Amino acid sequence: MLKIAIVGATGIVGQQAIVSLLGHPWFKIEKLVASERSAGKKYRDALKDASGSSKWWCTEELPQHIADMMVEEASVFDPTSVDIIFSTMDTAVAKELEPKYAKTTPVISTASAFRYEDDTPILIGGVNMEHAALLAVQQKNRGWKGFISPKSNCTIAGLTVSLKPILDNFGVKQVMMVSQQAMSGAGRTPGLSAMDMTENVVPYIPGEEPKAETEPQKILGKFTGSSISHASFGITATCTRVPVLDGHLVCAFVQTEKPCTPEDVKKAMMNFGKEFAELALPSSPKHLIDVTDGPFRPQPRVDRDNGGGMTVTVGRIRKDPVIENGIKYVCLAHNTKLGAAKGALQTAEYLVKNYLKMV
Repeated sequence: MLKIAIVGATGIVGQQAIVSLLGHPWFKIEKLVASERSAGKKYRDALKDASGSSKWWCTEELPQHIADMMVEEASVFDPTSVDIIFSTMDTAVAKELEPKYAKTTPVISTASAFRYEDDTPILIGGVNMEHAALLAVQQKNRGWKGFISPKSNCTIAGLTVSLKPILDNFGVKQVMMVSQQAMSGAGRTPGLSAMDMTENVVPYIPGEEPKAETEPQKILGKFTGSSISHASFGITATCTRVPVLDGHLVCAFVQTEKPCTPEDVKKAMMNFGKEFAELALPSSPKHLIDVTDGPFRPQPRVDRDNGGGMTVTVGRIRKDPVIENGIKYVCLAHNTKLGAAKGALQTAEYLVKNYLKMV
């Protein structure tokens, strides 16, 4: 069993990482790491707020052996004490600490701190695994024995998975998207109050739209041997927050290079990702995309946990009457599973098996 540390263990994504790793056939949680405020406490105590109430976010019960683990301080944590580090820290802290860890140990990160570095791939299961070869360039450039492999922004995880079969089969000229993002994507700090979100939609999420408009081109680009040549299509995005607990919904309008029908797109999506699924990674679903024909789907409460929260659900595939070669659809992805903790775990599984060859 490979020894795992979760850094940022008290946050929402850190908690999801714990749940995702419980009973894993390859990985064992060895260390829980957090800020100085939580260090030196048992994990159950580190989760308590000022009133003494637990901030355990997950619906699954907190296991006793995890609750009793002592939390270590992130700034002095020894990365050589584990085989792999899951970093679920805030971006500012990740920018400082992840390079220190990566000198000796692989870091799988949900933070955006290194997503836009030229020698850093943004891996999404089944979409761009050939980009993993860029990690060797990163190690050489920086003199690291480990590496940093960040997850994508949770908003565009579902969009990018759904775009890949369209890009491969019909080409993409441009994309317009509107996201309706769950409250859990805001985290606990600063988070959103009930008064903010009850009977409300917030039409702007600071910093979200630039990520949505740039990350997919890197993810869907071509690995050249030393860098990634970004995909050439443009994206324009509007990102909103809605009163949903989990699950980011995206309404996508895609102009393709080749004409295609909704049935063509559905077939391409249903056939997508079979080779990756056949790798049988522990956290991977049987289908990367599930296409529903019902006009009222996908819906977060109904579809976000498809494939254990790792399947992107697509519905309402239609011809666009205004855009030349236009296709429009709605896609849904679980933002704290595929879009964060469990997606990071899937990345780790792929890298351990195919890049590090540790299993």
